[in-house]
Amino acid sequence: MNFQTPLTTLLAVAASATAEARDPAQDERDLLKVEAAICRAFEAGDADTLRKSLDKQFTLTDSKGTVTNLDQNLAEVSKRDPVYEVFKNHHQKVVLYGDAAVITGITTLKGHSGKVQFAGDYQFTDTWVYREGQWKLAASHATKLAK
Repeated sequence: MNFQTPLTTLLAVAASATAEARDPAQDERDLLKVEAAICRAFEAGDADTLRKSLDKQFTLTDSKGTVTNLDQNLAEVSKRDPVYEVFKNHHQKVVLYGDAAVITGITTLKGHSGKVQFAGDYQFTDTWVYREGQWKLAASHATKLAK
């Protein structure tokens, strides 16, 4: 006879869930790797990499307060305007929340849009979700830092 109590059943389920949990250190490494790939994709005009790395519901709030969606961002990258000579993230901090994560840091940009040159550092906050076995960037917000 099996006289398993509800408490032992709950503990068994919790132990099983813990065994299947992802490794937080690996999640952090994976997130930073995908962040770096996204930066390289913006530099290279690689919309395919962005399509794979950004969530279907992706939104970007840029430094001017404009909110754009996935399709708008992919179109901008595909037409290569702006052109990024430098698109690098640094001073990143990752905070994990199970199947979600927030990364804050600074993005250094340099490039041009048409004949207008730009350069600067931007404080960013990226919100990530873990879906279908991979991290997807769901939302990003950037604020230009004073020189």
